[in-house]
Amino acid sequence: MNIESKLPSVGTTIFTVMSALAEKHSAINLGQGFPDFDCDRRLVDAVAEAMAAGHNQYPPMAGVPALREAIARKIDRVHGVSCDPANEVTVTAGATQALLTALLAVVRTGDEVIVIEPVYDSYRPGIELAGGRAVAVPMTADYRIDWGRIEAAVGRATRAIMVNSPHNPTGTVMDADDVERLAELVERHDLVVISDEVYEHMVFDGGTHRSIGAHPSLRERSFVISSFGKTFHVTGWKVGYCVAPAALTAEFRKVHQFNVFTVNTPMQAGLAAYLEDPAPYLGLADFYQARRDRFLAGLESTALRARRCEGTYFVVCDYSAISDIGDADFCRWLTQEIGVAAVPMSAFRSDGLDERRIRFCFAKREQTLDEAVARLARLADAR
Repeated sequence: MNIESKLPSVGTTIFTVMSALAEKHSAINLGQGFPDFDCDRRLVDAVAEAMAAGHNQYPPMAGVPALREAIARKIDRVHGVSCDPANEVTVTAGATQALLTALLAVVRTGDEVIVIEPVYDSYRPGIELAGGRAVAVPMTADYRIDWGRIEAAVGRATRAIMVNSPHNPTGTVMDADDVERLAELVERHDLVVISDEVYEHMVFDGGTHRSIGAHPSLRERSFVISSFGKTFHVTGWKVGYCVAPAALTAEFRKVHQFNVFTVNTPMQAGLAAYLEDPAPYLGLADFYQARRDRFLAGLESTALRARRCEGTYFVVCDYSAISDIGDADFCRWLTQEIGVAAVPMSAFRSDGLDERRIRFCFAKREQTLDEAVARLARLADAR
């Protein structure tokens, strides 16, 4: 049977590849972005209680009303923005489904969507599945957004721009000037914004996450997407949400109802109850900053040169003092010979540019990070 692939250039994601390699070689997996510690027991109990209470059938398509209301209260508390839980909040099967649904809702055949590289690996396939074409604009050498190049990339076919802050994989955070430049750009060219904010509660050193949904003009043309999996250490639950003005939400839900329909009921009910206490997400920055600082301090004893991340739970390291082999080969060697898995930064680029940099995830137990650092300290001897 002759099948013409809709994604002919897409293979298995780098995260799956590196996690499998880590398991094969019993390496510490600092590649794929998930914690190796459990979530708050109260959250598990809340879900169990919801199951026991009979919340096991289909919920409303857009999500359990109590959860949508809790999300709206959280957004008001954190960002000072009021949103209508009935018409502007949709619960999704994780952020990846929300990103794809937003693209399918607004991108038409032949449209162009600007992505900023390095870029998370689901963006480009999602654009292609929607019939669009991704237009990649590289960040500057120090991983800042190059607004001049973005402006130059906008054309007649440009429909949307995807932004991600705090940024995976670089760990940078958009500042106030970035948000204003984005607002000017999208208003001038009448663009839609798809804003990936899954690491919104992980901004360090007193920094601020500036949600696109908190900007008056951007809010009216943006899909803002976040993730309970990232915030509450339950990546395997795959529950997130999308907030958008009513007109965009209506289009979003047209797609949502046919690609997932709705999301796990007892987990929604449990999350709604758990969100009554804001402390877990308000304390998340301090929680992860302590792990970041521990990991960075440990890396000083290695031959790797680490960049200090502003947000997320990722650290980018330059290994050019150790080896001149390509980053994908270096990550394989690091996993097999040193026993620590990372992700090559070239995997986040369409041009395959190899800057001899790799990404580590520090969302791990302290003993995991300490053992990883002890193994990485052997790099100087392995040269």
